[in-house]
Amino acid sequence: MVKFPFETSALRVQQPLGSFYVAVIPAEVLLQVAASDVMSAALNPSGVGYTLAGTQRALQDKRISQIAAYLDRADAAFPNSIILAANHNRELGVDEDEAEDIDAEVAPPGSQTSNADREWTIVETENGDYRLRIPTAEKLAAIIDGQHRLFAFTGVKTLERAAEMQLICAVFLDLPKPLQAQLFATINSTQKPVDRSLTYELFGYNVAEEPEDFWTPDKLAVFLTRKLGTDPSSPLRGRITVAPKKDRLLADLTEGAQWKVSTAVVVDGIQRLITGNPKRDTNIMLSPSAKRRSALIGEAKRDTAPLRDAFIAGQDAIIYKLVENYLGACSDVLWQPAKPGSFILKTVGLQAQFDVLRVLAGPAYAAKDVRKEYFVGKLAQAGQIDFSTERFKNASGSGRTLIRRAIEEALQTG
Repeated sequence: MVKFPFETSALRVQQPLGSFYVAVIPAEVLLQVAASDVMSAALNPSGVGYTLAGTQRALQDKRISQIAAYLDRADAAFPNSIILAANHNRELGVDEDEAEDIDAEVAPPGSQTSNADREWTIVETENGDYRLRIPTAEKLAAIIDGQHRLFAFTGVKTLERAAEMQLICAVFLDLPKPLQAQLFATINSTQKPVDRSLTYELFGYNVAEEPEDFWTPDKLAVFLTRKLGTDPSSPLRGRITVAPKKDRLLADLTEGAQWKVSTAVVVDGIQRLITGNPKRDTNIMLSPSAKRRSALIGEAKRDTAPLRDAFIAGQDAIIYKLVENYLGACSDVLWQPAKPGSFILKTVGLQAQFDVLRVLAGPAYAAKDVRKEYFVGKLAQAGQIDFSTERFKNASGSGRTLIRRAIEEALQTG
């Protein structure tokens, strides 16, 4: 039986796409903690063996059977890696941080909501090595590539021997779902033809070009994030990387112009401006067939996202300009005067600033004033706060809350 928390050594890999970790994980562990959007493996009540659960329409049963037969051989080997996106909440279609934010919005006042004890994490040891920690058997790892190989283990005859087989895994932490789809499509399109509908069904994300009016909130958030990372006028130009939010190296952002922020942080921040429930919106817009954003009008009254109406109306240019100008104001008021080591330039600081934008975005949109000067005026008093002091030196969710509250208090005195 597998015991949790499960820990194993890992290697950090930095590539143009971003950071990920390579780790060796036994098949029996993966069967418990990993799943695709359409398939998962359930441990039998007896505690011995696994049973496939969910629809099999996106998986080829014949292929699974062929791989299972191969696994029963004495010379079985899988030298290629299984690619995982850890900390993915299958119920909501978002990562665990976003799921925590959604829970907090509906939780009773004063109650605590935290998923920190469930999330996969990477810890850097004193000698510079890395350890991957999987705290529970909850299925928080989405399979980007390798689902047939993994689920074939449920059909082998020599179960005990096969389940102990070590598998090479490439683990991305907190990778946004649309980027999971992009990675899946890229991998498979370079190896063999892939039915685009498979990507659409697995990820709810159409990788083919389509009218913007059909873009779901997550797709728009990724598009705007890419634009912020490349637009010459953007304060985040050249600063956005596809790096995991829990990356130790990302938490220790470099000083001055060298600091960077992960794609996940920006995507999450933008997405929360236009939807309070990404999974619900995606289901509405993609089931049973693709629909325009106007299909969400009935949900608009229940959704408190500040730029919800702008999203449904297709005012993407206004959404982008509002975000760009707000970040420009943050750059003038908070980033440029920041002292070395200031947490305003670290992951929790950027997350907190997007939290504050949720407060400012609605009034700015209603007043039809999305100018940079408008946001500079709102943030002016926050520019006097020294975010490099011991009070703010906390790279956890509580540090994010401290920074957000400090800025919001300054807004009230301005």
